[in-house]
Amino acid sequence: MSDARTNDTELPLHDGVAVLTRAPGGLIAFDKPAGVLSHPNMRSEQPRALLTCDYSIEGEFFRWTDVGGAGRTMWLLNRLDSHTSGVILGVLDNTELARRIRALFREKHIRKVYHALVFGKPSHATTVWKDRLVIEKRGGQVRTKAGEGIPSECEMKVLRQRRDAAMPVALIELAPRTGRSHQLRVQCAHRRLPIVGDATYGDFGANRALAKATGVKRLCLHSHETRFDYEHEGRVVKFAATAPTPAEFLKLL
Repeated sequence: MSDARTNDTELPLHDGVAVLTRAPGGLIAFDKPAGVLSHPNMRSEQPRALLTCDYSIEGEFFRWTDVGGAGRTMWLLNRLDSHTSGVILGVLDNTELARRIRALFREKHIRKVYHALVFGKPSHATTVWKDRLVIEKRGGQVRTKAGEGIPSECEMKVLRQRRDAAMPVALIELAPRTGRSHQLRVQCAHRRLPIVGDATYGDFGANRALAKATGVKRLCLHSHETRFDYEHEGRVVKFAATAPTPAEFLKLL
């Protein structure tokens, strides 16, 4: 089903969420700000979520009534931690397309690229990080560490650097080949390149000093681009959505 009868103002979007692009079949890409939830886990969290309406945990979709009185559904295709900004995808009123694109995510046919601002000086301009990560769940929280765990890989490229002797920082591009919980944050920290603002795996003293000097307190991890091909009505659609690097990152370089 087409999403032609829905424009951006009719979607129950959280303040600050922007529509990046639309594609055939009802596929839609948003730019999620840091601090916004991908979805609510309970009704009280609806005002903090991507769409400020009811959400089915079991079905993984939002639902609301549009201005014309019709029931609408948006299937959520991927998630970002609340502190991570950038590209997040949904499908409007098309169960079959949502099912097929979710399968592409599971089968690793989606290319995702992140931008991260890190403390330190990367030792290589481009490289592939290969680690084994241990993922543990403690009291409902996920914690990940390097160890004798599951293989995890990520392509890394340095985009820009500030070679300040007191507090060097670098903007790097990360393209994960695997999708482990907290993978990028842990792989950065493991190489003494903690992500700026990371309150779990980061450099807490450096975070405090930078926040005091600049006012930047957020986790500086951003889903920059998502790209893949999918089929719709007998043809292949080449899809790409890009969310600009946040201004907070660039002002620190």
